Amino acid sequence: MTHYIAIVHKDHDSAFGVTFPDLPGCFSASDKSDEILPNAMEALEFYAEEFKKLPVPSLPDVLKTNKEIARDLAEGAFLIAVPLLYNAGKSARVNITLDKGLLAAIDGAAALRKMTRSGFLAQAAEKEIGG
Repeated sequence: MTHYIAIVHKDHDSAFGVTFPDLPGCFSASDKSDEILPNAMEALEFYAEEFKKLPVPSLPDVLKTNKEIARDLAEGAFLIAVPLLYNAGKSARVNITLDKGLLAAIDGAAALRKMTRSGFLAQAAEKEIGG
């Protein structure tokens, strides 16, 4: 799975701002810290859909040698790795093995949310991958 490095900025009395040094014009914002990664993943997916061919991601150590990025980091910004999940738009049938007790818990949680088992598992997997 491909990951792009993003810079997270937080000014006093503002939302978290996220930019991608390798992807000009790709950005997101989040009011809460736990929304940073999911929002960044969504922005990255939209960017990838629009531009199709993306550059090879830079390594964090290479990005840190950039004077502007180094200054931002010194002022409190931080880096995060954002996974790029492509939505293929097609479903794939899979066969998995689970403990019967866990399967019952999954089905119960899915039913409470008015979801299918597959939808629940896909959502849980995406959330786990995204942090």
